[in-house]
Amino acid sequence: MSADLVNIAQLALNGMATGAIYALVALGLVITYKATEVLNFAHGDVLMASAFVAWGLIVGLGLPFWLAAVLTVAFAAVLSWQIDARVMRRIVGQPQFAGVMLTIAIAFMVRGLVSMFFGPESRTYPTPWSQQTTHLGPVVVADLNLVILSVAMMLTAGLYMFLRRTALGVAIQAASQNQLAAYLSGIRVKRVTSLVWALAGAVSGACGLLLAPIALVDISLWIVVLKALAALVLGGFGSIPGAILGGLLLGMIEQFAGVYLPDGSKDIAAYVVLIAVLVLWPRGLLGEAHGRRV
Repeated sequence: MSADLVNIAQLALNGMATGAIYALVALGLVITYKATEVLNFAHGDVLMASAFVAWGLIVGLGLPFWLAAVLTVAFAAVLSWQIDARVMRRIVGQPQFAGVMLTIAIAFMVRGLVSMFFGPESRTYPTPWSQQTTHLGPVVVADLNLVILSVAMMLTAGLYMFLRRTALGVAIQAASQNQLAAYLSGIRVKRVTSLVWALAGAVSGACGLLLAPIALVDISLWIVVLKALAALVLGGFGSIPGAILGGLLLGMIEQFAGVYLPDGSKDIAAYVVLIAVLVLWPRGLLGEAHGRRV
């Protein structure tokens, strides 16, 4: 294999690992939006807070990585559950704009609390895969990237099976399509909605746990929600397969832009993609067309 092909394969694998994180964050946004019709801008801050909690458990308290991972995911799930049950539920029936603004306010609050308790300094923590690589032929891949891809696939498959094959998953889908009809059918819509938020929070906690060793534990990790939003638009807003596809493509676009385009292109690639898709193909790759008669 030529050096150019090896470099392309290397960039594609690295991009897919980063894109898998974007895809999972986008997946959390999608399932929350489909259940409540609220775009949760605090989702990235739950991810960021989870990274700091993981650092505190692993480095601060010296807990084993796997125990810290379980506690971190549980923390993110409980935090998201409480955000819905204690805050978002108070504005049910209000315009969507009110929900969006409230999640933005919650995001700033979480960001401030994390900065207050942990400080603004960047940091990192070790994982069982740190500094380890695997050779796939001539391509060298960091083990952490392979773990990220594996976890992303398992979480996606697990969520799919849960939503499609379990009674609770069917109840979640019913509530997301028509809350009133679901309530009249005996589904406890409020609890189901909070469960959806908890599931999205657990996914964001896993993302923060895996992303932090790559991007450092830093307050700016919340920005990943903007990348996930770009992935949603690229894949098709509201489409779960689109969220996965959009995240993977966006990760690879960033990697190739960072190598083959001028300096700084990698940092703005997601936002260029967001604007271009909105202008040229608003429905995204897998989105459904919606029309309204006027």
